[in-house]
Amino acid sequence: MAEFGRQRGKRQEDGGLGSVLDLLLANARLVLGVTGAAVLAIATLAVKRLIDRATSPRDEGDPKAEQKTLEESWQDLTLIKATSKPPKKQRREDLSEPLLSPARPPVPGEALMPRVCSAPLETPRVESAPPRCLTLQEKLLSHYSSRLAVPEVQVSLAPQLARSICAQLQNFLRSKCPELPFGSLFLSGPLLDGLEALTADHIHLMLPVVLDTMLWSLIPGEDTVVRNPQYWMIKRTDLEYFPRGCSPWDRFIVGQYLSSNALNETLHKMLVASINWPAIGSLLGSVIHPVVASQELKLEVKHDQVELSIILFPVVEMEDKVLLAAPPEGLVENLWLQSFYRAEVSKVKELDAGDSGARQHCLRILNGVCKSHPALHKLSGSPLTHVVLHLSATSSDWAEESLADRFQQVLEELVGYLEKGVLPSYFNHKINLFCELSEDEIDEMGFMLYRAISEPELLLKEK
Repeated sequence: MAEFGRQRGKRQEDGGLGSVLDLLLANARLVLGVTGAAVLAIATLAVKRLIDRATSPRDEGDPKAEQKTLEESWQDLTLIKATSKPPKKQRREDLSEPLLSPARPPVPGEALMPRVCSAPLETPRVESAPPRCLTLQEKLLSHYSSRLAVPEVQVSLAPQLARSICAQLQNFLRSKCPELPFGSLFLSGPLLDGLEALTADHIHLMLPVVLDTMLWSLIPGEDTVVRNPQYWMIKRTDLEYFPRGCSPWDRFIVGQYLSSNALNETLHKMLVASINWPAIGSLLGSVIHPVVASQELKLEVKHDQVELSIILFPVVEMEDKVLLAAPPEGLVENLWLQSFYRAEVSKVKELDAGDSGARQHCLRILNGVCKSHPALHKLSGSPLTHVVLHLSATSSDWAEESLADRFQQVLEELVGYLEKGVLPSYFNHKINLFCELSEDEIDEMGFMLYRAISEPELLLKEK
C-alpha cells in the first residue's frame, strides 16, 4: 500500500511536470523558433531523465544496473553540454545535414577523453579610421577647386565673344561718328586678369575718349560740389581763344564741363536703336540685346555655353589719371569716376612676382566668397584688393603655405575697417572706398565677418 502511494505520488508529480514541460515546449517554438525549440526539448528531456533516475529506487548491489545508470548519466550530461552551446550557423552546403548528431555512448572500460570543440576563428575586425578634420588651408583650396574655379570653356569663350562684339561696335562708331575721335576699344575686367571666380559672366569694354590737353583740364574732386576726391570734373579751357566747336567733344559740354551723363545718353541711344544686334548675334551664334532700362551701357549676350554681360565705359586718360564716365546717382552729371583697377592689378602681380606670393589666389577666393554671399557682394572687387595691398605692406609672408593665415588676416582687417566705416584707397588715402555704403550695410557686413573670424568655414558653406 505504501509502495502504491509512492508510485501514485510519482505519477502525479510526473503528470504536473509533464504539463509544465508541454506548455514550455509549445511556447518555445513561437519564441525561439524551430531550431531553438529543438535544442530546448533535448535539454529538457535530459533533465527529466536525470530527475526520474534520482527519484526511482536503485538496485543496491547490482553492478550491471549501476554501470547502466552511469552510462545513461554521461549520455544525458553530453546532451546537456551540447545544448548549452549556441548552435553554430551552418553554411549553405551543410543545410542537408542534421543540426545535431546523436552523441555516441562511451564504451565500458574506455577512458573518457574530454571533447575539445574548436571555437570558430573570428574574422579580425577592421576599424575604420575616423574622418580626418581638414585644416582651413585644405578647405580653402578644396572650396576654390570645387566651386570657385571658372570652367575652362567659359574662360576661353567669353573673351572670344566679347572681342568679336568689340570689333563690330568699333566699326559702327567709326562709320556713324567719324568726327568723334574715339580710341580703339579694348577689354578689361577680372576674368582677363585672372582674378575672376565663380563664372565668366561679365566683361568691361573700355571706349577711350581722346581729348586735346590744350583745350581740357582736370578739376580735383575736393574742389567740386560733391567734395569727393574719388570723382573729377573735366573743364573746357581757353574758350576766349578757342571758342566752342574747336573740339569735337564740345557738343557734350554742360556748364563748361564735359558731361559724362550727356555722353552716356548719346551712346545709349546708339546701342539701343542704331545697331543691328540680331544680325551680329546670328554671325556669332548667340543672342545679343541691349538693356534698355539701365543707367549703364549694357549688353546681354546668350550663348549655348555661356551667358555674358558686357558693360561699355567711356574712359578718359589724362595726367596719369584714368577716369570713367560713371557718375554717381543724383543731380550731378558732370562727374567722372577715378578708376584704380589697372594700378591694382599691376601692383598685385608685381608683389606676387617679387616674393612668389599667393595674393592673386587669395583674392580669387575672397572675391568668390563675397560674390556668392548676399551680405558681402559689395565688398568684392576693388575693396578686397585694397585690403590685400594694405596688408602686404605689413605682412611679408604671402607664400602658398600661408594662404589660410593671410585669408583670416584679411577678414580681421576688413572688420577693423568696417568698424571705422573707412577703407582708405591704397593709392590715395583721401578716398574712402566705403563712402557709398549705408550704415545698415556696414553693420551687416561687419557682423558676418566678425563671426567668420572665429569660424571661417561659415563663408565656405553652400548658399
